[in-house]
Amino acid sequence: MKAPAASHYRNFALGAAVFFCTLSNVFAGPFEIAISPSRFVITGKSEQRIGQSFDVNNLGASATEVSIRTLDWTYSEAGEISYFDELLPDSCRSWVKLERKILKVNARAKATFRFQIDVPAEAPRGECRFMIAVEGVEPAHQAVIQKGGASLSLPVSGRIAVPIYVAVNGAQPKLDLKSVGVSKIQGKDVPVVIVSNLGDAHGRLEGSLDATDALKQTVELLPEGTPIMPGQTRSLPLLPRTEPGKKAPEMTLPFNAEGTLDWENGSFKVNAVFK
Repeated sequence: MKAPAASHYRNFALGAAVFFCTLSNVFAGPFEIAISPSRFVITGKSEQRIGQSFDVNNLGASATEVSIRTLDWTYSEAGEISYFDELLPDSCRSWVKLERKILKVNARAKATFRFQIDVPAEAPRGECRFMIAVEGVEPAHQAVIQKGGASLSLPVSGRIAVPIYVAVNGAQPKLDLKSVGVSKIQGKDVPVVIVSNLGDAHGRLEGSLDATDALKQTVELLPEGTPIMPGQTRSLPLLPRTEPGKKAPEMTLPFNAEGTLDWENGSFKVNAVFK
């Protein structure tokens, strides 16, 4: 169930109502759709049928239709995501049944969409991962027709990709904090933590560190909450907590940081100097 590495898209947004939305001028109107919840992290076992649903919210002033399909995807150690219409090796998309392919949502209303995952008897321990893509109808159909359904390179008016993670037969992450340091990101020195995932399901870091820089400024640092896939070692930035609408403070190296970073099955105590 581990997907091969591939990349072409930066910034894997997590926890937001809209997971991904790619806009293009090929669509006559705006794509005013939001999905809740924005991702699913569930467990399953061999021969189990799992039913789930999400709400499709139309924020616009007119009724809209969206197409719904599954996609395979990969996420690289560099934090880049790629979508695949074709089935990747070890894909579990054949386990998935969608309620329908087209969904109409009335203006300023919501509709519930259901899907089902049938875990086969021979399913090994591991993580089943796929996306459910909610897309503007016309451009989505044009992309499939013009490229025979084998490419996602053409413009799409709007797409929200909802990630589904199913830990099958006890699969779980096993994170290991390898080191801390400073990396140059977009021309700036940014504190980072290097984390490996030795398990067979994705994991994420949470928690916070209290930091004091060389000018005695204090800030709370939060780890980037993007996934660490099985077998990956990732460098995750520690980002200052900021109030909405306010600029993040500029930290001056070196600075001390102390606190606890949590993951699904444990935590790491950190007391380090970043320089």
